[in-house]
Amino acid sequence: MKYIMRPLKVYLFLIIFLGFSSGCTGNQEQSAKENQDTHIVKVHTNHPVDQSVANQAKEKTIKREEVTGVKAVNTDKELLVALKVEQFDRFRLKTIKKNVKSSLEKTYPDYKVFVSTDQKIFLELEQLEQKLQKEQPKKRILNKEFDEIKSLMKEQA
Repeated sequence: MKYIMRPLKVYLFLIIFLGFSSGCTGNQEQSAKENQDTHIVKVHTNHPVDQSVANQAKEKTIKREEVTGVKAVNTDKELLVALKVEQFDRFRLKTIKKNVKSSLEKTYPDYKVFVSTDQKIFLELEQLEQKLQKEQPKKRILNKEFDEIKSLMKEQA
């Protein structure tokens, strides 16, 4: 009886150990997916409108603790920024948005700054950034799409 209990205890211990170790792998994959959003894509274009202001605004905004993703596009006099925040920080969306906007307005006083935390605006800006990176559309087309995104922001508010 003594010899039968010993292997049984070892098998039971292995089963419990494997159960705990396999349960922890899902969280690691989820946190790895969340960290992928923290990188920013710099849009390198001088034609039709230089996007260096938008790139600098992204760098400044992503440094904030609660911001996990940021997209930005600028025209000659306007800057449009979309934020992605952590799930728990969504309770403080208004204050985060207000702080980011005031910070960017101080940094870029010549630009009219628009900040959004809406997911749809984030996706629209991402598409516009990709279009700027690949195609480099004309200034007229950029302004048209920029105005469409601004109107979407006003509808959301």
